[in-house]
Amino acid sequence: MRSFVLITGAGGGLGKAFAAECAARGWRLFLTDTSESALAALATGLERLYGSEVQTATSDLTDPASRQALWSEIDRRGVRLHMLINVAGTDFEGAFVDQTIEHLRTIIRLNVEGTVEMTRRALERRDLARPLRIINVSSLAGYYPMPIKATYAASKRFLLDLSLALRHELDARDATVTVLCPAGLPTNPVTLHSIRAQGWWGQWTTRNVGPVASQTLDAALAGKAVVIPGRVNHVLRVVSGLFPPERVAAFIGRRWRAVRHDPPRPLTPRIEEGAARS
Repeated sequence: MRSFVLITGAGGGLGKAFAAECAARGWRLFLTDTSESALAALATGLERLYGSEVQTATSDLTDPASRQALWSEIDRRGVRLHMLINVAGTDFEGAFVDQTIEHLRTIIRLNVEGTVEMTRRALERRDLARPLRIINVSSLAGYYPMPIKATYAASKRFLLDLSLALRHELDARDATVTVLCPAGLPTNPVTLHSIRAQGWWGQWTTRNVGPVASQTLDAALAGKAVVIPGRVNHVLRVVSGLFPPERVAAFIGRRWRAVRHDPPRPLTPRIEEGAARS
């Protein structure tokens, strides 16, 4: 039986880093993302560089029908899994009242619903001859209530709590769950802009994706529960836990307003496209 590592969001910066690290370790890969061209280029590069077998299939994990089609394709190819890395996730930064309803739905559908379903279905398709390692990508934001990123942070808190609970449920099934909680990752122009906007704070807490992927895989193989890359981020996590959540939220809100220079704006009525059909 051929056993694979399934990586969602493989076309993004962190997904590519995980894929490269897994290929370097000699593991077969099954990669999924929304872009067929990005997946094809990544697969070709990994196969040439590492000689690994790489299979791909596109999927929009915000769409239940697309998720079902992905699993049907996985079944058709007879793929079994010894690792699942749930990287796929999204955010639309900005005040809650400025977010469209579709933006909020997308965050929840991808970060929460998509990750839950991928994890549940992966358990049904595991390679029973090997331990199953599950890695969920949360965020350091999952530890804090965060103004300007309220829905995103709450979705990452969900993934943190889900992962910690599931690792105890699955312990008797020879499966482990590790949750990655990074701070800034320089993966695309949007995140780079956000990191620069934070000044020295952003520079100190940011880590490169390659070492983060390697550290996380090592932690998953060792059965560790949580990975927080960087000593500064560990200190921030500990210190913030000494204060009430409402004070942490107020502090984060002041920092975001300072770097964004966005004054509070009144809520204006807005009719979302398709609202009548929802």
